Formats: sequence, C-alpha cells, structure tokens
Amino acid sequence: MSQFRLSRRAVLRGAGAIAIALPWLEIMGTERAAHAQAAPAKRFLAVYTPGGTVLDRWRPTGTETKFTLSPILEPLAPVQDRLLVVDGLDMKSGLGEQHQAGIIAWLTGTPQAGAAGRAYGSGPSVDQVIADRISAGQKAKASLQLAVRWATGKSHGLLSPMNVANFESSAPYNPIPPRLDPVEIFTDLFGTLNPGAGNDAALRLARKRSILDFLDRRYASLSARLGAADRQKIDQHLTKIREIEQGLSSAPTATGACRAPTLVDTSDYNPRTGLNSADNGSIKDTSTDAAIPKVGKLMMDMLVMALACDITAVGTLQWSDTEAKHTFPWLNLSEHHHFYQHDGGFKPAECERICNWYSKQHLYLLQEMEKVDMGGGRSLLDESVVFFGTEISDPPSHKKNNMPFLLAGGGGGLRTGRWVRYQNLPHNNLLVSILNLFGDTRTTFGDPEYCTGPLTNLT
Repeated sequence: MSQFRLSRRAVLRGAGAIAIALPWLEIMGTERAAHAQAAPAKRFLAVYTPGGTVLDRWRPTGTETKFTLSPILEPLAPVQDRLLVVDGLDMKSGLGEQHQAGIIAWLTGTPQAGAAGRAYGSGPSVDQVIADRISAGQKAKASLQLAVRWATGKSHGLLSPMNVANFESSAPYNPIPPRLDPVEIFTDLFGTLNPGAGNDAALRLARKRSILDFLDRRYASLSARLGAADRQKIDQHLTKIREIEQGLSSAPTATGACRAPTLVDTSDYNPRTGLNSADNGSIKDTSTDAAIPKVGKLMMDMLVMALACDITAVGTLQWSDTEAKHTFPWLNLSEHHHFYQHDGGFKPAECERICNWYSKQHLYLLQEMEKVDMGGGRSLLDESVVFFGTEISDPPSHKKNNMPFLLAGGGGGLRTGRWVRYQNLPHNNLLVSILNLFGDTRTTFGDPEYCTGPLTNLT
C-alpha cells in the first residue's frame, strides 16, 4: 500500500512563488475531520457619525434573520445581507463629559481620565491594535485617519477630547489627529500611482489570469499518484479556478485593479474652517458646508482604494466631531446638527433626516468596497470588517445605553444579514470581539471593569 500522503495544507506550486491551494482529497486521510476555521479578517474600517440617533426610528423590526430595516437604516437595504445590526449594547466605559467620553470610549473602551474637557482615555484604540497586527511595518501607511468638516465648535479647529477617536497603541496613548485636507491626502496616497499597466495591481492581475499555465507539469506529476476520485476533485478545482481567471480577463479593470480615485474640485471646501469657529456655531462657512457631500465621497473613495492598493489595512473616517456645528444645506437644514440634538431642543424629525443621510453614505462606502475584486471570487468587503458607531445613543438625554452600532463585511467569518440583540452588555465586549475577528485571541479589551468577554453569535 502506498505511503504517499498530502497535508490538508498542501499547495500545487509552479514557477517562483506561484501556488494554488488544493481541495480536501481522500489521500489527505484523517485530516478530513479537521475543522476549517475562518481566516482572520484582512482589513478594518471604523466610521464615526456624531450625536447618536433617534432610537425608535433606528431599530429594525422582525427577527434575527428576517428583519425590516428602520426608516433611518432603510437606505442600506441593498446591502442588508452584508450588515450585522448590533443592538442592546451599553457604553459602560463612556464615563466623563457626555460627548467627549463617548468618542473616547467608542474605540478605546476606557473612561475619560481626569478633568473633563482636558483629558483623554487611558488605553489604545482598537484600530491601532489591529494596525500593529496586520498593517504596521507591512504597508506604506500603518493606518489612515480621515475627517470631514472637523473641529467645528468649542475646539476651534484644534485637537481636543471633543473630536478625537484614535489613540496610539502604546503608553501614554497619545491622540492621533485625523487628516483633513482632501487634496493633500490624495497627493500623498496616489500622487505617484501609475494607473496604467505598469502598476503593481495590474501585474498582480496579469499573474492571476495566467497562473494555471505555470502549473501543468506539476499537476501531471501529482495526478499520476492520485486515485480516480482525487483526480476528479482536482480537475473540478482547477476548472473552477480557470473560470475565475476567465472572469478576471473579461472584468473591467475599474472593479478589480488598484487605481487612483477621481480627484474632484474641492476649492470651495476649507478643511481648516474650524479654526474660525464659534462656540455656539453662529459663525457659518456655507461654502464649506455645501461641499461636505462631495468631499465625504472623495474621502470614502480614497479609503477604499488605499485598502485595495495595499497602501494600508486600517482606516477611520469621522463625519465631523461630537459637536457637529455645521449646517446641512443639501437637506434644507440651516442649523447645525448639535442644535437639532440639544441646543434648540430635541428635534427628532431633523435628526432622523441627518441620520438617514449618513446611512446613504454608508451604503456608498459598502457598495464601493464590494465592487473591488481581490481575486478568488472575493471582494474587498468580503475580507474586511467595517464598524459604524457614534458617541451617544439618545441625543436629548446623552444616554449611552442601547448604542446604535453596525458591523459590515465578511472578514474573520462575520455572519451578516442579521439583527442580533443583547441585553445591557458592555460595548467593550464588541471591541474585543472585533479583535478576535483579526486573529487576536485576547478575552478582554479596554478597561477590564467594563468588559465581560467576547460577544457570542457574531460568527
């Protein structure tokens, strides 16, 4: 009897570094029983929107797998199967000044230290821990932090506990200011990118298209040592790969290759207009406010392509800051968001319109990620985890229970197309669960007083 065996991790190798993973074959013996664990997620995005939500207009109806999106989330219906609506978590670590403590705790899981208004948290943000694991030292940028219409009120355009969500991964956990200027960001990320055939992505695509041509001789040698059933399985496996290659050959490069996004005219947008802001939002920059939609779209395009081009594996996008003292002329709303939350008395109809518009931006981001073909029939979204969050849940009360969180993507085996409900668990449990999706095995994150372990039912 032949002693020839293959490991379940065996690959079929061609010239250079070319290799194809094999399906399970009978010749792999007892290894068939091994449980195939989901591969760790490869990319992470965190997206912040200010001021919580209108909870009874945010929460879906129905059951875990058969649910109807709420009026606020309804724009996301085209990608509902890629969403995980996370309901019932409390931001127990968000202690301190109402808004400041919320944005600090959102990604760090730590309370605001010391005197509110001057102090930050006491730990790293989860994005930076992930960046250390999958991006730092491996990509041109360890992470990217971008913001639109930022530092709009009392912080007067400067870094403050009111407007920062990202903190370094090692003590003293300094805050990381977001980048604001879309033209400067574009030039830095894509200024030297050649969108033609000479760039790395095009070469990778060409390599994928012809990979089987390098394997014929190796396949013939292996096939001679296999039984009939195993030969049939490998034939089917390679046929499927050839079909994928042919799909790549016919696919438009816009959906599969690394490319510079379109740089729109942002001359009417002042990224540092917050420097001249008033505490109460009375000083308005109507030109900059009106440009928010197109600048936000450009920021999302740049984040998507920074991930697709392997410039980074981790990014954060802030839609304004906790004060959000800018107007929404495209929604015919002349007052700032904070006015509709508190300053002018709670205005749920106006807040709902703003939150619904943010859902439309989330839809755009997720659909753009889904368009990017990473090879092997997987999209950029399939390999990523996207976390949408805010700093409070209920605008008039500033409460932080029942936080309106969303996850999206398929990285790490995340099971989407569901509405999962918890009962008063700390949101730190979600943060450690996100880390687990990236292969980090820790069981607590942030202040351990506010973490009871990873959440169940995410994967």
